[in-house]
Amino acid sequence: MEPANPKLKLEELNRPSVEEFVARDKFPFIVVLDNIRSLNNVGSFFRTCDAFNVEALYLVGITATPPHREIQKTALGATQSVKWRYFDTVENCLTQLKNDGYAILAIEQASVTTHLQNVVFSSYEKIALFFGNEVDGVSQAVIDQAEQVVEIPQFGTKHSLNVSVAGGAVLWEAVRQRIS
Repeated sequence: MEPANPKLKLEELNRPSVEEFVARDKFPFIVVLDNIRSLNNVGSFFRTCDAFNVEALYLVGITATPPHREIQKTALGATQSVKWRYFDTVENCLTQLKNDGYAILAIEQASVTTHLQNVVFSSYEKIALFFGNEVDGVSQAVIDQAEQVVEIPQFGTKHSLNVSVAGGAVLWEAVRQRIS
């Protein structure tokens, strides 16, 4: 008996080819990984950036770059579809983004933050979203230059999310506002 709501097969998902995806207009978001140490997190961000059609992924400091087997395990090929760039320091990255007209939003817990649900992403033409190191978070230099520090409200005992999970939550909200 056929289920009332059958799962789609891979060939039914109408996925674009890498070439078609690269040629598409992108959401004006650059995701910046500020000294991310886990290669699995880096790979997850590539995959999430592909899913949310972001303009680019910037890798900073100790953040590993493709090609790397450990990145590829979680990226599942997204290193081929997502435009990326490496910066040796967060200061160099900030300078480039500011010169290119991007608003800087740090995803972090700080003394003054805006909860994710209260951020009006559409009030910025172009946005750079900074995600920080798994232990130390986003660099203070980024927070000092950020237009907003964005906090994801949490209600458990840990008060932290895996950085790639935080990336998915923030990117969904940013894209949701653009498509609404």
